Amino acid sequence: MRTIIVQAVAGEAHGVGPFARHASLCRRVPRVTPLAGIRVLDFSKVLAGPLCAQWLGDLGAEVTKIEPPRGGDDTRGWPPFRGGVGAVFLSANRNKKSLALDLKTEAGRDAARRMAAQADVLIESYATGVADRLGIGAEEMRALNPRLVYCSISGFGRTGPLKDGLGYDVILQAFSGIMAMTGERGGGPARSPFSPIDQSTGMNAFSGILAALLERHRTGQGCRLEVSLFETAAALLGYNFQIFWEKGSLPEKCGSGHESLCPYQAFDAADRPVLIGIANDNLWRRFTAGVERPELAEDPRFRTNADRVANFAETVAVLQAIVATRRADDWVEFCLRIGIPCAAVNTIADMLAHPHMAARGMVMDYDHPQLGPLKTMAQPIQFDGRKRTVGSPPPMLGQHSAEALASYGFGADEIAGLRAAGALGTS
Repeated sequence: MRTIIVQAVAGEAHGVGPFARHASLCRRVPRVTPLAGIRVLDFSKVLAGPLCAQWLGDLGAEVTKIEPPRGGDDTRGWPPFRGGVGAVFLSANRNKKSLALDLKTEAGRDAARRMAAQADVLIESYATGVADRLGIGAEEMRALNPRLVYCSISGFGRTGPLKDGLGYDVILQAFSGIMAMTGERGGGPARSPFSPIDQSTGMNAFSGILAALLERHRTGQGCRLEVSLFETAAALLGYNFQIFWEKGSLPEKCGSGHESLCPYQAFDAADRPVLIGIANDNLWRRFTAGVERPELAEDPRFRTNADRVANFAETVAVLQAIVATRRADDWVEFCLRIGIPCAAVNTIADMLAHPHMAARGMVMDYDHPQLGPLKTMAQPIQFDGRKRTVGSPPPMLGQHSAEALASYGFGADEIAGLRAAGALGTS
């Protein structure tokens, strides 16, 4: 991205680059802010859109989160709370200013359109048709601002029989077939508890916006992006679909295992579970030699991965008998020493306490002016080995209403007029 910025700044002399407002700043200050000068309006809520906008803010974009004055983003009200603010909200909304703007008022809609005319990126996650009814739909906004990158996030996409369907992560886990194949053999449907579809949709939106900004640098034109939980779920299932097309049968639940690899799952060590991932025949020979069972590598039932998958239950039983003889930590040390992928089945508390977490700098501590000391997870991208920092903390609802409007050219009288019209929340 640093090279991209240099090119964009150079292009500003011709009026074609996206970084004109902060070109001199980019030259003077060697910061990890490749999106400095990019202005983002975040109309999204819950997780996918807010995460996308947070990652843009982490990279230096100026992000204004536009929320309804009464209640704000839904996740502000999801327990557990810190000072009345939901933990999920705190996880996905740093490096943003909060503008409490009522889009159900004409004054609020006019203000939003005026800001969009100056913005670089707009992110929305309304139900299909709502953004158009509010006067901030893609067609109208891009007519006002042809350079705008307009990103629409939805449950099922804006076209097709399910375009009006409301999507949450768990809904798409169920709809897509993910839930039906998650869990232990013979068990009922199980939800993956970290909202993988929401988070992956946010990543798709993030990468799409970055690509659109690069394209705009070349063409001078923005574009409309669409991402949906439906398409994210479908894409995540790519190799599962390929296997289904080849086999013609539905996948069985495989717990911690894998239908195409064996042994590749959790086993019960003497004290707790440990996951051993023998993903190829070289690793199998290495493991069997290390545990002094070389005959297993030549046994026709176990010689190749295809053999071991065909004799899945027997392979697992053999490994379970071996693994039960040692403690999990002993297996981790042993496997690390001989080059076998392995990990104890940790809790999230174990993960946070592991020294590697501190070594990689993924947990960031900061002081929130209203909520006190907090922790958050860093963006999982590192530039030139530099330490990642929080930037600005997640905002209180409407904390920056006047400030955000002023940054888009609204005068004090205009801001007062918005308050008088009931379009503006507290600041």
